[in-house]
Amino acid sequence: MSLLFTEEELTRVREAVAAAEQRTAGEIVPVIVPRSGAYPEAVWKGAVLLMLPVLAVALLFDYIYQGWGLTLLHTGWGVALLTALAGLVGGLLGAYVAPVQRWLVGEARMAEQVHLRALQAFLEEEVFNTRDRTGILIFVSLFEHWVEVIGDAGINQRVGPEAWAEVVDRIRKGIREGRPVDGLVAAIEQCGQLLATHGVALRPDDTNELADTLRVRGAPSKKRRGGRRKR
Repeated sequence: MSLLFTEEELTRVREAVAAAEQRTAGEIVPVIVPRSGAYPEAVWKGAVLLMLPVLAVALLFDYIYQGWGLTLLHTGWGVALLTALAGLVGGLLGAYVAPVQRWLVGEARMAEQVHLRALQAFLEEEVFNTRDRTGILIFVSLFEHWVEVIGDAGINQRVGPEAWAEVVDRIRKGIREGRPVDGLVAAIEQCGQLLATHGVALRPDDTNELADTLRVRGAPSKKRRGGRRKR
């Protein structure tokens, strides 16, 4: 069982995928990862951003203050030590404090990294491996609070990228409210409705080509093909 979700939550997602696929030939593949990148640049950015103002204040203090106290700041090694400590604290904040790390990395960088990780997941989970290329990936990266929806060729012929905005919004809302599974289930239901509305019709001989399970990085992979006929 995933360390991120309970068995009950995994069951809810699996049942939501199965229900949505009863209405359409689309194969919905939900994937969640804790994060899409390590973002090592956050460490040095945090260090530099805290070191520079501390160094500036220390030098200004040394120039202005002429008293007998705080002699440490009147020495080169003292200023260097204080600046190094500030860099250490800034680096630790960038490495381990999620809001700080997101701010240091920036939205554009995170969006790029999530997109690359989503493309990787599309291949790893074989979303392309359906009879009419009707697989669709719903990819959620929790650290970045970012969502990607990637359809295969058979989906993209009928559904434009703008149609997925509401699917993405439902997941983001769930994450912001601390209810990622609720958001994901609502998004899967919306995805099934969209596919049915846009003509990704259910075939009489349709079978379940991709497993309905929620894929979570680190959880055992259980890929099953065939077996269940959609009714």
